[in-house]
Amino acid sequence: MPLVREDKPIVTIFGASGFLGRHVVRAFAKRDWRIRAACRRPDLAAHLQPLGGLGQIMPMQANLRYRASVDRAVSGADAVVNLVGILSASGRQTHSAVQAFGARAVAEASAAAGISRLVHVSAIGADAASPSVYARTKAAGEAAVFDVVPDAVVLRPSVVFGPEDHFINRFGELSMMSPVLPLIGGGLTLLQPVFAGDVAEAIACAVDDGIAGGRIYELGGPEVLTFRAIIERLLAETGRRRHLLTIPFGLASLLARLTAWMPGAPLTPDQVELLKAGSVVSAAAIGEGRTLEAFGISPTSLAAVLPEYAVRFRPHGQYDRDNATA
Repeated sequence: MPLVREDKPIVTIFGASGFLGRHVVRAFAKRDWRIRAACRRPDLAAHLQPLGGLGQIMPMQANLRYRASVDRAVSGADAVVNLVGILSASGRQTHSAVQAFGARAVAEASAAAGISRLVHVSAIGADAASPSVYARTKAAGEAAVFDVVPDAVVLRPSVVFGPEDHFINRFGELSMMSPVLPLIGGGLTLLQPVFAGDVAEAIACAVDDGIAGGRIYELGGPEVLTFRAIIERLLAETGRRRHLLTIPFGLASLLARLTAWMPGAPLTPDQVELLKAGSVVSAAAIGEGRTLEAFGISPTSLAAVLPEYAVRFRPHGQYDRDNATA
């Protein structure tokens, strides 16, 4: 394996050790960038090393709540990518601290270091007027980024899927243990699942290929599906028959409030609010060319990737030849 050349540009990726992060690291490694994998626990980023050449990927400690660590991570870099976001708060890792304050810290550090190529990953549904604190703080983060770096590129993906995702895998694991799967709001929420590899390629293109900045791009897959349809596809792929239980939004909110105190609670009231809104690329983004197609990417379908990692949820795993139901 060749040693990476020292004259190659450097990109700092905040949140590199997460699910989406590993795909983004791979995308930049293929483009011969040197990569600083900035994360709170660099000791948990060892899995990134095989994605690049010798010396190409360097894990380093950074916490968006501590500006000095952010400044250190971007010093001398040529580009910055911020992937950090949380669905549920924990201790001092609040939505506001991570998604609003943290986004501004990254933007200010980048500007102070003279870095103009900044890509900030938000989410479809970011809205300052949303009843969801997740969506409000995502919107606050976008506003902070544009306030400091007007030419930044902001990407809003829909629900991201892939082998290590926290969506399909969660329901796949639940289907192995429970005869019943919950459908919040009857499973009518509209989603436009987008492949992690496509989002990662869009991020790399935004940095490397001169994509117009100062704009918000919305990233979705080729299909708009209901929550129910996604679960039904998972069950069909795994050969499992499970009862789908409708839970009205009101009841789901109540149950979420009763269990919110539990560590790793399966559902929070804020997540219920997000499910009410859905996650679909807007007509405005399509009309203005602010979608994956702007990056020259043809979206990958859920059907093309799901079989690769749903196999482990089958009754007999990869040895399940006849896909017998269980």
